[in-house]
Amino acid sequence: MASADQGDASGRLTLRSPAFDDGTAIPREYGYTKQNISPPLEIEGVPAEAKSLALVMDDPDAMKPAGQVWDHWTVWNIDPGTSEIAEGDSPPGAVEGTNSYGSRGYGGPNPPDGEHAYRFVLYALDTELSLESGATKSHLERAIDGHVLGEARLTGTYAP
Repeated sequence: MASADQGDASGRLTLRSPAFDDGTAIPREYGYTKQNISPPLEIEGVPAEAKSLALVMDDPDAMKPAGQVWDHWTVWNIDPGTSEIAEGDSPPGAVEGTNSYGSRGYGGPNPPDGEHAYRFVLYALDTELSLESGATKSHLERAIDGHVLGEARLTGTYAP
């Protein structure tokens, strides 16, 4: 599968999924009203100095129907040695935040008005975070400010 934004041949941080290529459709089973399980993800090129990783999945296309970017998954304090996140799993030892559905953990795509693009953004950080479980994406964004060593993106689309 294709990596997003940065190629692994360059030694940079990459995020990909064996379930879909960057810019293509996310399989139906990962949708909120389907199986609502997270897709498998693969990570490469984590900087040696990274102390933790953080992952965000959101839907910027939700601004029109929902009036906000919809947050689907926020995870932090992922071990920097992690090379994959299994389908339907949270990384061992990681902490999950509250999504825009109001629950902790993954909440799959559920666009109300046609196809939306969903961003998975992985951050390599120079620190572990002291955020409480259940914190929101905005809390995470404030906590990682000034601590990002690298960033990788993977985008998938999903239609109702």
